[in-house]
Amino acid sequence: MMKLVRTEDAVGQVLCHDMTQIIRGVTKDAVFRKGHVITKEDIPVLLSIGKEHIYVWEKDDSMLHENEGAEILRRLCQNEHMRATEPKEGKISLLAECPGVLKVDHERLVAVNSVGEVMIATKRGDTLVRKEQVFAGMRVIPLVISKEKMKRVEEAAGPGPLLSLLPLKPKRCAILATGSEIFKGRIQDTFTPVVADKLTELGAEVADHRILDDNAAVTTRTILEEADRGAELICVTGGMSVDPDDRTPLAIRETGAEVISYGAPVLPGAMFMLAYLHRTDADGTKRRIPVVGLPGCVMYAKRTIFDLVLPRLLADDPVKAEELARLGEGGLL
Repeated sequence: MMKLVRTEDAVGQVLCHDMTQIIRGVTKDAVFRKGHVITKEDIPVLLSIGKEHIYVWEKDDSMLHENEGAEILRRLCQNEHMRATEPKEGKISLLAECPGVLKVDHERLVAVNSVGEVMIATKRGDTLVRKEQVFAGMRVIPLVISKEKMKRVEEAAGPGPLLSLLPLKPKRCAILATGSEIFKGRIQDTFTPVVADKLTELGAEVADHRILDDNAAVTTRTILEEADRGAELICVTGGMSVDPDDRTPLAIRETGAEVISYGAPVLPGAMFMLAYLHRTDADGTKRRIPVVGLPGCVMYAKRTIFDLVLPRLLADDPVKAEELARLGEGGLL
C-alpha cells in the first residue's frame, strides 16, 4: 500500500514511482527509480527537485514487492540451460546458456498472462535461440501485488516450467547434390556451399558430400548408404519440383522412410520434403534420421523453410505434419 510521508522521514522506505530531475540544457532523467530504498544521502537530492513529501510503499503481510513477484514468475519459467538476470524494477530476463530450440507451453503461458497484473513475453516457440540471447522477459505490472494474486498465477501455470531449451547437437550430416547438369560438369555446384554454411553455422559437421545424376534408384541407394555409415541428417538438394526429370521425392520415398510432408505452406520453400529414416544399429541402438529434400530456393533466398526447420532437426525435436501446416500463418518469409 502507498502512503504519503515527509521526505525527511523517508529513510529506509521504498519509492512508489520514479523521481525525475530536470536541469535545463543538462539532463532530464529519473534520479531515483521506483523501488529504490531511500538513504540519508538521498534526502537533499529529493528536496532539491521539490519533493518535500513523497509516496512510499508500505508493505504488509498480504503484499509482495514487484521484484519478489518477478522472482515467482522466473521460477515458473526457468529451466535447464537458462540464466536469469537480477530483478530490476520488477523485471527479469532469461538468457540462453547454449544455442538451442525454445519450447513454449502455449496454453499455460496464455493462462498465466490472463490472470492480470503480471506478464511473461517470449520469443516464438520452436525457433532458434543463440547463446547469450535474451529469449524471455517477465515482470509484475504494479509496484506491489497481492500474494493471493501470485497464488492464482502459480495455479494457472501448473506443475513444471513453462519453457524449455533443447540444445543443438553437433550432428554428422551428409549432403547429396542431385542434377545431371552438375553431375556432368555443365555447371558448378553452388547449392552445396549454401547448405554446408547453414549446417556449420549451427555447429553441425558436413561428414560427406556427393554429387548424383537424376536417377531416383541411385539417390535412394546413396541415402541408405549414408544412413548405414552413420549420417545423422541427410540433405538432398535439387530435383524437388514437378518436372518429370525431378525425382528426389520419389527417391526419398523409396528408402522406406516415414514421410512427414512433401510441401510446406512457406514461401520460399513450398516444395520442401521431410522424412525420417528409422535404423537399428548392431548394438540395438535405434536411430531416427531426418532426410530433407531441399528445393532450389534454399540456394538463393536468404531465409526459407529450411531455416525454420533445421534448428529443430539438430536439436532432436521431432517435427510433425500439423506443425508444418501451422507455419502458413507467418510463412511468407
